[in-house]
Amino acid sequence: MQKILLTSVFGFILFGGLAQETFTNNLYDTYESYKEVSLDKRRIKYAQLQPLLKNFDVNPKFEVQKVGTSIEGRDLTLVSIGTGEQNIFLWSQMHGDEPTATQAIFDILNFFDAPEFKSEKEEILSKLKLYFLPMLNPDGAEVYQRRNALGIDINRDALRLQSPEGRTLKRIRDSLNADFGFNLHDQSTYYNAYLTDKPATISYLATAYNYEKDINEVRANAMKVIVYMNNIIQKYAPGQVGRYSDEFEPRAFGDNIAKWGTSLILIESGGYRNDLEKQEIRKLNYVSILSALYTIANGSYNNIRIEAYEKIPRNDRKLFDLKIKNVTYELMGNDYVLDLGIYRQEIDVNAHDDFYNKSIIVDQGDLSTHYGYETFDASGYKIVPPNIFQGELKKIGGVKTALEQGVAFIVSKQTGNKAFTEEPLHKIKSGYQLPDFKLAVGQNPTFFLEKEGKLTHAVINGFLLDLSQPLERQNFGNALIYR
Repeated sequence: MQKILLTSVFGFILFGGLAQETFTNNLYDTYESYKEVSLDKRRIKYAQLQPLLKNFDVNPKFEVQKVGTSIEGRDLTLVSIGTGEQNIFLWSQMHGDEPTATQAIFDILNFFDAPEFKSEKEEILSKLKLYFLPMLNPDGAEVYQRRNALGIDINRDALRLQSPEGRTLKRIRDSLNADFGFNLHDQSTYYNAYLTDKPATISYLATAYNYEKDINEVRANAMKVIVYMNNIIQKYAPGQVGRYSDEFEPRAFGDNIAKWGTSLILIESGGYRNDLEKQEIRKLNYVSILSALYTIANGSYNNIRIEAYEKIPRNDRKLFDLKIKNVTYELMGNDYVLDLGIYRQEIDVNAHDDFYNKSIIVDQGDLSTHYGYETFDASGYKIVPPNIFQGELKKIGGVKTALEQGVAFIVSKQTGNKAFTEEPLHKIKSGYQLPDFKLAVGQNPTFFLEKEGKLTHAVINGFLLDLSQPLERQNFGNALIYR
């Protein structure tokens, strides 16, 4: 393969000139004007989309039609706009717990309804006809789960078409014979760009259509558009773009849609530091997709060399929420130096519209090839097991003082029905017996760090607290309630 030098000057030539560069910059800078503010949390539901869809239904710029029904009877809706000859099909939330792009689709629809960017929108809508199917799996979204009400993964239903959602997707793809398809997903926040500590915030894939991973014109066109999108997103999330695995999966919709003749672009929304609700990633979806539509409309992607696609780093999975390295742990009278990798697992509450964290140690030992969203070098620090306090906190000076004394559990008569507490102390019911302390994979990470005979840090439910700093200024999620 020839080396491709993507200098800024060459980038302007390669990616369609200064006008397109200006367009994508302006998309990012003006995003808040088009963001659909009613969808501000990840756990969105079918009911939240209905008033938005009704507004587009009465808007003469758009065509809105029911195209199917989920197993539990929720409508599947297709929104279209444009008069061009090329059909572009975009669908999101095939997996119910992957909602980032659903939000971005409504931002994009707001963009097309607004008066700004007149010349660019005219270019896109005169050349393309856009079809959006947001929330393909509304039943899964209702309970924030990957699978549909039948318990199957819709993205593994392209051959048997057992699900009504899968049959709807296939029927629309076939009726449109779409030139390009955008298959919009979320991936684990624990993916990183290969050999870096940076999360794979956005990952792209030009889906393979056979086991040999051959590249025909259909797949090559998807690769070219992905190179274009990657060049743009690198400006806003440098080094945080990955390339999803292109192993052929004969049951998957993406692979088959590419096989059926549509240039299939998979977009996976991953993680981004300090973006728990993935709103910055949603914005990157918005910019990425609209930029892709622009280059497809004006045809500038045709000038891109597909060799640049291979330059995008592969996805890896080497990230933890918290990595503690080089910490000393005493076991059976001997000291050992370990690294700890911690996940802050999300547990749904109430009507699946919120969550709390229940953290676990997922690995320990030599984790030098892994990374953390947060990393603490514990060289010279020793792990100290937590204590229990029975009594009124005010008698020992409150939460901060309790932590400074090595207390991580308090006995409480009022544990209620909740599973968690916002205070950085676990609550236990009187008589509850804690197991003997031991570091182990699968255990909840709650302990203290000691240096030179003084407790300096607390780890409560996988959240690291610096005891020399005010607690309210630190990143803490929740502790747990044990009964």
